[in-house]
Amino acid sequence: MTVRLYRNARILTMDLALGDFEDGDLLVDGDRIADVGTGLRAPEHAEVVDARGCIIVPGFVDTHRHMWQGILRGIAPAHTFPQYMDNILGDFGPAMTPGDLYTGNLLSARAALTSGITTIQDISNIQDTPEHSDALVAALKESGIRAVFAYGKSFPKIVAEGTLLGQDTRRVRGELLNDPDAMVTMALVAEGGSDEDELANAALARELDVPISRHFSSRLAAAHLHKIGAILPGTTFIHANGLSAEELAVIAESGGSISISPAIEMVMGHGYPMIAPALAQPQLPVTLSVDVEVTVAGDMFTQLRAAYQAGRHAHHSAGTPTSITVRDVLRMATIDGARSLGLDDRTGSLAPGKQADLIVLRADRPDVAPVHDPYSTVVLQMDRSHIDTVTAAGRDHVRAGRPVDDSSRLLTYADRIAHRLNEADR
Repeated sequence: MTVRLYRNARILTMDLALGDFEDGDLLVDGDRIADVGTGLRAPEHAEVVDARGCIIVPGFVDTHRHMWQGILRGIAPAHTFPQYMDNILGDFGPAMTPGDLYTGNLLSARAALTSGITTIQDISNIQDTPEHSDALVAALKESGIRAVFAYGKSFPKIVAEGTLLGQDTRRVRGELLNDPDAMVTMALVAEGGSDEDELANAALARELDVPISRHFSSRLAAAHLHKIGAILPGTTFIHANGLSAEELAVIAESGGSISISPAIEMVMGHGYPMIAPALAQPQLPVTLSVDVEVTVAGDMFTQLRAAYQAGRHAHHSAGTPTSITVRDVLRMATIDGARSLGLDDRTGSLAPGKQADLIVLRADRPDVAPVHDPYSTVVLQMDRSHIDTVTAAGRDHVRAGRPVDDSSRLLTYADRIAHRLNEADR
């Protein structure tokens, strides 16, 4: 296992007790962060990296992405949400083979890792057969990303059968994802259905001891779900556009969190991102997510800027009492994302004992230097080109600015699948 000491870096730990370091050191021992501070002693045989001119932050956490759609990346730049439902979920989804889904998931995971996202919740609303599930989980495990595989029904299946999740969830939990400490764990996707379906899905989540994620908007009622006992603590409410302060308070009091996809929500017409109203709720973790690569980029830098812009615009136009800060935004993309997924005991901040999920960013280049406020630099000045190193659980996925894994065969398969799908869609 690698022992590596980063010296002389700006370190944004995202840990309130530790704070930040202007000229700090960070020691990685195997898959763990061993120490963070100043003037750390290098263990024998440690690789010592002079990180002067760099900013080190925790790996980003994407709390909601439909990863199977990586194979359709960029295919729908102008889709509205109803068009996305009809075309991507209704037309392309049923045409996908298990091999297609494996390729899409692996492609999306590689994209996430090379852009600094080390933890992701895969909202996998494509579970039509056990073979589909097996392929999707296999891709996540192969990629090396920290992932929550959120098992959900496909849109055509929901239309035909309703929202009740099927029996294969038990097999996936018992045979594929039975270790809560593994890099890939499990959740369920529960969409807005009848009270009977909602209660049955909540009971299934309790039985399997997994959390729930759900797409949510003002057409649904958190208060009603709470009243009937269908909200579990730790539920991720995705989008939440148009919710009232009272509804947001119900989510906060239930132990839930909000996953906002600011770029896709504005482009597809979900509604204005709920950045400002959600941040106004104490005890409500607010997190960021990519959602779908069919329309927007699969990196977190895009979401950081979109979230900051949406929050600032709400402050200017609606007169929200407090304005969003760049620290707020980076917190959403790191420790609050980890907290939302129940993974803050192992990731989301750079604290001794946590998993070594981190990004080393070059801040010594003409397009970002000088650094006056490192939070502002990361959130508003940087992009994927500034990544020097990405590490997940001590394993490097980017080093010296270059991906470690060879994706040439993956890209060949992706091109073939894309050609076939496009021909079939004509």
